[in-house]
This record gives sequence, C-alpha cells and structure tokens, in this order.
Amino acid sequence: MKLVWSPETASKAYLDTVKSCQNLETPDAAELVSAMAAGWNAKLIVETWSYGDAIASSVGLNVASQHANAKHICIVQNTLSESSYLQAIQEASSPLNLPETIVAEEPQSAMKEIQGIDFLVVDWRNKEFAAGALRNAAFGSRGAVVVCRNGYSRSASGFSWTRALRDRTIVRKVTLPVTGGIEIAHVAARNSGKTESKKRRWIKHVDQSSGEEHVFSI
Repeated sequence: MKLVWSPETASKAYLDTVKSCQNLETPDAAELVSAMAAGWNAKLIVETWSYGDAIASSVGLNVASQHANAKHICIVQNTLSESSYLQAIQEASSPLNLPETIVAEEPQSAMKEIQGIDFLVVDWRNKEFAAGALRNAAFGSRGAVVVCRNGYSRSASGFSWTRALRDRTIVRKVTLPVTGGIEIAHVAARNSGKTESKKRRWIKHVDQSSGEEHVFSI
C-alpha cells in the first residue's frame, strides 16, 4: 500500500485552517501544510517545535489530524516549550483535540519510540533538533511526506535529503518560495516500483500576504 491523495479532504482541511489561523500574525503557510497532511490521509502526524516558533503550522496540523482521523504528536525540547505550545494551540483550536506532546532534549530517543510516521514537519531554525528528528524518523510502509520549514537555511548548511533519509527512497522533492522556504520530500512506500515516481499531484497555494499564486507538484 501507499499514501493515497484525497482532494476533498485536503480542501476541507485547507478552509478550516484558514478560519483557525485568521487572527494569527504569522500565517506561515499553515493552510498548505494542513491540506497536504489531510489530503494524504496521514494517520500519524509528527512535528518538532521550539519555544518562540510560529504556531500557525501546528494549528494547521491539528486541524488536519481531525479531518484525517490521525494521531498528532509534537516533540519539544523542554517543559517551557511544551506549556507555550499547548497554550498557543488551545487558543486557536478546540481544547478537546489537543496534540500529544513529548518532551525530549534530544529528539533521537523520542523518535525511536514513534513508529509508522506518515507526515513529519521540522523547522530548520533549530537545525540540530530538526536534523536529529529526520535522522531517526521511522516512516510507515505506505511512505511519508516530510516538510522542512525555513528550508533556505537548510540548503545553505549543505544538508542533503538523501543523507538524512539514507534508508528510504525519495520519490520527489520541491522547494516553495514562501515563509523562509518550505521544502517538501515524498518518501517512497516500502517495495514501491519505479512507476510511482511518474505520478504527480498538483497543489495550488495562494500566499495570503502577497496574493501570489503557486502551483506545485509533490
């Protein structure tokens, strides 16, 4: 089996995320991330978050988890980050649907306890934490989608998707010129054939701040 795209679910998550994030100062392309997580019908959504990070993408992932009936886990470095994260999420989301949080100074131990990740979001502003999560991610047999926020700094550091995900095949990858650069990689399903790389899904994203329209494939 592999991840299957659902345009209807993606659209619902997109619109609900726009509503949930309309009062946030930094939209952070949250509706785009939410649409991808829900559209790919992810059942296990994992993210890393550090104190001071924008919360919009996390709100979007929480919305997506409800549409996809998925489990949403956030890995934070300390209790200060945890309390700040949960407070911010609760202010923009239903208090009955809060994500699960795992406190881990180093992400390696936390990631080793999480199996079958379908959708992973990391923020390269805290590159050591993000890199640790990527290196130790246990993706599901259906494949996975990995999103790296603030990806322009990731590219400048010489990071390579191939080295980070050395035990899995990258089907395709794309960089979007929004909010510091969003890099997306589609990890192949186990034992998938070469024909999968020929299938592309197209998503349109409109930058709320500039009004620019972006159409891309993943």
